[in-house]
Amino acid sequence: MFKIQGAATLNQRAASWSGKLAMAWEYLWTRSGPLAMAPSQLGAFARSEPNAATPDLEYHVQPLSLERFGEPLHPFPAFTASVCQLRPQSRGHVAIGGPSLASPPIIQPHYLSHAEDRRAAAAAIRLTRRIAASPALSRYQPEEHLPGPQLQSEEELVEAAGRIGTTIFHPVGTCKMGTDGMAVVDDRLRVRGVAGLRVADASIMPTITSGNTNSPTLMIAAKAALMIARDNDTPAPIRTPATPAKEIST
Repeated sequence: MFKIQGAATLNQRAASWSGKLAMAWEYLWTRSGPLAMAPSQLGAFARSEPNAATPDLEYHVQPLSLERFGEPLHPFPAFTASVCQLRPQSRGHVAIGGPSLASPPIIQPHYLSHAEDRRAAAAAIRLTRRIAASPALSRYQPEEHLPGPQLQSEEELVEAAGRIGTTIFHPVGTCKMGTDGMAVVDDRLRVRGVAGLRVADASIMPTITSGNTNSPTLMIAAKAALMIARDNDTPAPIRTPATPAKEIST
C-alpha cells in the first residue's frame, strides 16, 4: 500500500455521506463512476526473476487501501498493489469437519510453506517498490505504508508477506484429474468408483493456471457438457450466432 499526493482515491470519495451520494448519483445517472468499476482497475503480469520462462506474478491494483477486508478505508489517499504468485509450490489440504452436514470443512492452505513461494513473495515486494519509485509515478510522491520501507532483508520481507498476505479466492486441485493414487476424476471427469457422478469445476485442475481461474473453469464446463452428451449418445446442441446465450441456474 502506498500513500500518495495530488490525486483523490476512493479513500476520500467514500469517507463522507456527500461523497457516497455523489457516487450513487453518478451511477444512477450515467451508469459510470466508482460503483460501476471492477474490484481492480489495473492488472499486469510480471516475472519474479529474469530467467522465469513466463510471467509468474499477477498484479491487481486498486485506488483504495484498508488494513483488512471488511474494515474501513484509510483516511489518507492511497492505492493498493496486490501481487499474486501464479505458480505456487505450497500444498494444503481440505478435510471433512465432522459427521454433520452443517459442519464446515477443515481448510489448511499452508501458504508460503515452500521455499520457492517465499522467494517469490519477497521478490514481488521488491519489484513493486521499484515500480512505485519509477519516474512515471514521481508526481504522486508514493510513500510505502505496508509492509513498510524499514523491512529490507529477505527474512523480513517473507515474514511481512505471511502477515499481510491473503487469499485471492482461486483454490483448485481438491478433486484433481489424473491417473495416480490421489486423482479423484478420470480424463472424462468421472469420479472414480462412483457411477453417474462427474466434477466440472476448478477442483479438477491438477495444477493452478497461471492467471485467473474463471475462464478456464468455463472451458472445463463446456468440455464436460460435450462429454456428457457424447457418452450418453445424445447429440451435443449446436448454437448459431443468432441464438442468444442463456443463463442456467443449478
